[in-house]
Amino acid sequence: MKNITLRALLIVAATTAASSVALAQDVAAGKSSFNKCLACHSIGEGAKNKVGPELNGLDGRKSGTAEAYSYSDANKNSGITWNEAQFKDYIKDPKAKIPGTKMAFAGIKKETEVNDLWAFISQYDKDGKVKAK
Repeated sequence: MKNITLRALLIVAATTAASSVALAQDVAAGKSSFNKCLACHSIGEGAKNKVGPELNGLDGRKSGTAEAYSYSDANKNSGITWNEAQFKDYIKDPKAKIPGTKMAFAGIKKETEVNDLWAFISQYDKDGKVKAK
């Protein structure tokens, strides 16, 4: 009985530790991952729209509302307000999340990279400044 209980506790502890690692976010790794986005998007102070909109203040912004960017109707009418869950779902397969989007990007499938990318993007406020922690 003691062996079964001990094994069960070890399995629970290992699962919890693995879950914590999977949820950890690394801003530096996210910055590196953002290099995949740089051809179309900018972020930070002085960011401007490119082929895609600038991404300052993305967390909490309604889809299709970056100033002076010409969005697809699909994006403008998606009803999405960007947050962590919406972004993570979208970045894995943009065309599946918003059919008709102009975003020509296959997506990022690796969960760790998605988490890191969100950590990097979400740190910026609408003015391109890193939010105080």
